[in-house]
Amino acid sequence: MSHKIIVPIGPYHPLQEEPEFFQLYVEGEKVVDIDIIIGYNHRGIEKLSESKHFDQVPFLVERICGICSSSHPYAYVLAVENILGGEFNIVPEKSLFIRTIIDELQRIHSHLLWLGLVGHFIGYNTVWMWAWKFREPVLDMFEMVTGNRNNYAMFKVGGVRRDIKDDDIPQIKKMLDELLPGIDLFHGAIMDDPIIKMRLKDVGRLTRQQAIEWAVVGPTARASGVNIDIRRDEPYGSSDRLDWKVIIEKDGDIFCKTVVRILELYESISLIRQCLDKMPKSGIIDADIKDIPVGEGIGRVEAPRGECFHYIVSDGTNRPLRHKIRSPSFMNVASDKVAAVGGTISDATLTLAAVDPCYCCTERVAVINKSDNSKIMNGWDLIKLSQDKTLKLKESYYGRSK
Repeated sequence: MSHKIIVPIGPYHPLQEEPEFFQLYVEGEKVVDIDIIIGYNHRGIEKLSESKHFDQVPFLVERICGICSSSHPYAYVLAVENILGGEFNIVPEKSLFIRTIIDELQRIHSHLLWLGLVGHFIGYNTVWMWAWKFREPVLDMFEMVTGNRNNYAMFKVGGVRRDIKDDDIPQIKKMLDELLPGIDLFHGAIMDDPIIKMRLKDVGRLTRQQAIEWAVVGPTARASGVNIDIRRDEPYGSSDRLDWKVIIEKDGDIFCKTVVRILELYESISLIRQCLDKMPKSGIIDADIKDIPVGEGIGRVEAPRGECFHYIVSDGTNRPLRHKIRSPSFMNVASDKVAAVGGTISDATLTLAAVDPCYCCTERVAVINKSDNSKIMNGWDLIKLSQDKTLKLKESYYGRSK
């Protein structure tokens, strides 16, 4: 007779850089069920946004995630511009190209980071080290264009904060050309190595129907044959003026998720080169936005992990009345409920990492009831509870010291 055993993964675990709790139910080595518990990393970004000026919020939301450091401010400014009448009606043409360049550089950076981590997770540390090597020139390009290797401070309502110097364009193209042999190396290693195929094929498989039912997004969805991409389906920036294709695989396993991300690297390099060639040589880079009228708007961006969604409500003041954020990881992590079931414990750790999860992005807060269950605590109740506990700890400490 089989016997179920609970195997906890997290909230602290060597294969998880951020806290999240996965409770596996196993029979022998086989995973038969999984519980996913989120909410260990709540920083109150949405509430903080309500106390910031509209022009300050991009600096706040780009710190939601260091790897999606342009997706969140981009989605935010699109939401505000949606209230104003839409990105294409407001933002100068040159800024549209600069926004796409930053967005695609971020995709290259993020996919290389994920690829290196997958190599590390399966014990193929050569992939890890080479991925880190090829990420360096990408970060150098960010520093050249924005002045920063992370948290780029480029996006603002109505355009961008910095121009790309004409003198830097040849160097950026050269660095992109030098990056291609590295991607070719990864492509060859992944596609031709029988050991990698044995480790990743048919592991963590998510069928097309399951992907639709669990509403996954980004490479996780495209690896399962779901043909979606916000850059094409709801164009923003200069994506509708450029020649590129959406990468689709069908089997939905970790191998397909890897292939999708590698092939997307080629597309991103092509998009950046096209932007550099087609971008106007001169022109303003931001519109003069004075006030944000009453209204509500949404912004959708194809982040490296999938659709990043921001919702803004304006009451006509200089601050958002409401700011709601939904990250791609919040959608993708839930699919582990089916993708991890049926595999082994060792496969489960890879499956959890295969969606490229960012647990900071999924921040949610747990609901706490008062001890007498009279009502759900609001924000002020939680602050008061925290202060009371702090006071008791101080009294306990100073009481002992006497």
